[in-house]
Parts: sequence; structure tokens; C-alpha cells
Amino acid sequence: MKIQRHGAVLGLVAASALLLSACGSDNNAPTGGTNNTTSNAASVPVECGGKTKLNAEGSSAQKNAVDAFVQAYQAACPGVDLAYNPSGSGAGVKNFNAGQVDFGGSDSALKEGAETTDSTKRCKENPAWNLPLVFGPVAVGYKVSGVDSLVLDAKTTAAIFSGAVKKWNDPAIKALNGSATLPDKDIAVIYRSDESGTTDNFQKYLKVAGGWTKGDGKQFKGGVGEGKEKSAGVAQAVGSIDGAITYVEWSFAQDNKLSVAKIDSGAGAVELTAETAGKAIDEAKIKGEGNNLVLDLDSIYGSKAAGAYPLLLATYEIVCSKGYDADTAKAVKAFLTVAATTGQQQLADAGYVPLPKAFQDKILTAVKAIA
Repeated sequence: MKIQRHGAVLGLVAASALLLSACGSDNNAPTGGTNNTTSNAASVPVECGGKTKLNAEGSSAQKNAVDAFVQAYQAACPGVDLAYNPSGSGAGVKNFNAGQVDFGGSDSALKEGAETTDSTKRCKENPAWNLPLVFGPVAVGYKVSGVDSLVLDAKTTAAIFSGAVKKWNDPAIKALNGSATLPDKDIAVIYRSDESGTTDNFQKYLKVAGGWTKGDGKQFKGGVGEGKEKSAGVAQAVGSIDGAITYVEWSFAQDNKLSVAKIDSGAGAVELTAETAGKAIDEAKIKGEGNNLVLDLDSIYGSKAAGAYPLLLATYEIVCSKGYDADTAKAVKAFLTVAATTGQQQLADAGYVPLPKAFQDKILTAVKAIA
């Protein structure tokens, strides 16, 4: 993925220093500046060995990050590989629980109930852990001729994605955009048709911040628009339709040259940048217990902090705490160790926010405890 960040990377590094107990950002930014995780990444030993080819499946949002992780893993442990199928978070959870892959990738943590029960069975009556390794912003991407700048708030976004606001020149949109000229054009909503953690996070954000009453979950419940599969599918669809709008990971919005709406959470319009995402990440807290690092994102979604972009998601690697055979456990631990350290170094260039040191340490503690 050829996304340029330029000065945003420096903003990210500065923001990362603030993230003390949240999720977030990474070890090494690709450009200059002080990085508070570099020495930690360099000093973490990787115990290579075990299974030479791992299999994983799930979130398409983290596909480009996993590609970077695999390259770093192969550099650290020659002769190994990991095959990742970006089939969507729903499929990732289902196939992990079915024992068809070594770990799953999901933009939402395992839900209480059947998902958690099935994961415990899969792990031979041991709990599965949710380890957030990839953290990135979700863009409200759009394409409207003549509209290069757009401000939305959560309430208006919820109205658009539920069909209550149907035109680009609706008074609710005009009220947020001052003297901007907005066309009398129908809004074409594009949503994820497959089960998606991105959908889940988006709907949770709208519920917390915008009064969304349609519900959340991995299936879109807005009842309006046209569905497309995977992140690439929705981004490509919006890029081909004048008047279209969607929710999609920032990297896919940039790849498809979509315009990205600013979000006003009550303290003024905030453009999506690495720095503004980093400010929002500072609000994140962990609600999981022990090494099950489930994040409480409601404090981010409902934040009114000035200069913070609140629409973010974390991608979890879902792993067995115990229950792997020895060869698989060793390989999974090696891969995750690399992914949490040197594998993070190129993530900012791909539209993600790398892990700050404090959160990286939590990940490494959990990985070390896998048995």
C-alpha cells in the first residue's frame, strides 16, 4: 500500500507518548523523531521455531498490517510463513472457533455467549484472549462532485445511514457546513454486506455519540443503501458513484482517493490525521481482565475533546491462552512477538496507528503467557 504520511508521522509519534493505558500506535515510525518504543522493540528476543506455516483469517481492515507483520516475521525467523485470508471478522471468529485457523482477526472482541463459549471449547476448555495489535481510524468516505470539504457530526451521520437524511443539501448537513454549496443530489449509502467488525464499531460509535437506535453488531442494520463485500468493495463502490458515502478504514479511503468527512463532536470540526487519531486513542481504557485485553471504546466514541478524531477501531488477534499443540504455540508466540515489535515499524505508512510502548508491553506480557 503506497500511502504517504509525511508530517503526520511526527504527529503520531508525539501522540503516542500520551497513550499510557490505551491502545494505539507503534514502535518505530518510518521517519525521523524520537520514538519511545525503538529500544524496546530491539531488545525483545524472538524464539523462532515450531510450526513453519501458520494460518489465520478474519478482518480485512488489518490485511495490510498483517502483510507487514509477515515480512518482519520471515526476516526474524527464516523459513517460516503465515497465510492470512482477509475474509472478514465474522468468518475469522467462526473459523477460529471451528479450529480451522491458528488465530482469528476481528475488529470486535469475542462477544459474551456463543462466541466465547465456542472459543473456550476450541482452546480445550481454556479461555481465548483478545489481543489488539492493529489500531486505526475509520473514515466517513464520500464522493460528491464539487464538495471537497464536508463536516458531519454523529447525529447527522446516524440520520444519513438510517435513511432519515436522504439529500446532500438536507438542512442538517447544511447547518454543519456554513456557506458551502451542497448539491440537490440523492445520498447513496454503501455499507458492508458481509459480517464486519468495522460495521460493529461504526454502529457502536453512532449509538454512543449520535443516538443511533438501529442496534449494533457485525451486520449493518441501517435499513438503507447498497451492500458491498469487504473494505475494498465498499471503497471501490463509493469511488465509482457520485453522491455515495460509506464507512471504511482510512487506508482504503486513501487508496481509492475518497474524500473524508471531518467530524464535529462538539468542540469544532476535526480532520482525520494520525495526530487527531492519536489524541482520541488517549481516551481508551482496557475493560478485559488479565491478559484478555478487551478495550472499552465508549470513552473514545463519546469524547468531546478538542482536536480528537473519535471514530476508531482496534483489530484483535484472537488466540488460545492454552490449548495449542507445542509446535503451534511456539510459532504463534514468535509471530505475535514480531508483530507487536518490529512488525509495527511500517504501519503508519499504511494508514494505521502503531502501538505505543505502554500498550506494547501489555501485548508482550500476554504473548509470553500463551502456553
